Amino acid sequence: MGPEVSEAQEFELVVTEEDRSLHKRLDLYLVAKLPQFSRSTIRRLFEDEQISSSEKLELKKMPLAGTVIEVEVPPPLPTDLVAEDIPLEILFEDPHLIIVNKPAGLVVHPAPGHYTGTLVNAILHRCPDLKGVGAEKRPGIVHRLDLGTSGVMVVAKDQATHEGLVSLFSAHDIDRKYEALVAGKPKDLTGTIVSTLGRHPSNRLKMAANVKVGKRAVTHYKTLKNYEGATHVELRLETGRTHQIRVHLSQVVMTPVLCDPLYGNHQHLHKLPERVRAILESYPHQLLHAKELGFVHPVTKQTLHFSAPPPETFRAAIRAFSE
Repeated sequence: MGPEVSEAQEFELVVTEEDRSLHKRLDLYLVAKLPQFSRSTIRRLFEDEQISSSEKLELKKMPLAGTVIEVEVPPPLPTDLVAEDIPLEILFEDPHLIIVNKPAGLVVHPAPGHYTGTLVNAILHRCPDLKGVGAEKRPGIVHRLDLGTSGVMVVAKDQATHEGLVSLFSAHDIDRKYEALVAGKPKDLTGTIVSTLGRHPSNRLKMAANVKVGKRAVTHYKTLKNYEGATHVELRLETGRTHQIRVHLSQVVMTPVLCDPLYGNHQHLHKLPERVRAILESYPHQLLHAKELGFVHPVTKQTLHFSAPPPETFRAAIRAFSE
């Protein structure tokens, strides 16, 4: 990844007419402007949504003059990935891919602060040949769920499947449904949330809706049931941006996911019935669950669809609301 860096780096670039005359592709332009990073590193950062703009970006195409581009480079990770015997709930497995029900609290891949004990470490124990499939630091991973988000995930076991799944996700040709318990009540029972989504201007740990430099994000939602102080909602992703559902619910619909440690407010729990509050007040994760995942198998062309119920705490809260 070029010279070693000990912390995250951020760059902001503004495309000029001269840049457009010198470079025909965005990736070549970025390598010229940031020569400390290789073309493969630039491509990986783009795939990881670390390169963003208010305009749609394509690595093979130069953006218009005046386009502002933000590049975020995370700190390096340890080079060795270790296989670890971590229990996993396997929903499906064949020679090409594996479907898991990720528990809340499990990090998907090694990142600063979480170098071991991740889903990748667990998958490597089960599939030792996974190294070399996709990105070096996150082999087999084609999409992610946040630390506190539970639910159905697919991991590729070979390079052809990885590339096929990446294409499906890039084209949004994947069926993804989530469910959440949110604070309060949405103004509309059903709706579609459309915004840009990008890094929060003052808190780099957070994302924000309707930022100047961001990518288009679309979330469809519908109310499943209203409770005292909360609502059970179902969500369908049209795009899959970082923290998309959590940001859309908290900043656009104004109904943050209950127990969300980053976008929520613990005060919301005080508006819930005491029996529900007793279940949730010490729960450390957002009540957001990826309940369904469907797609056409990139190799066998079989139509696959998987579902999993939410964690017990989520289900216990719903039972308590209904008492």
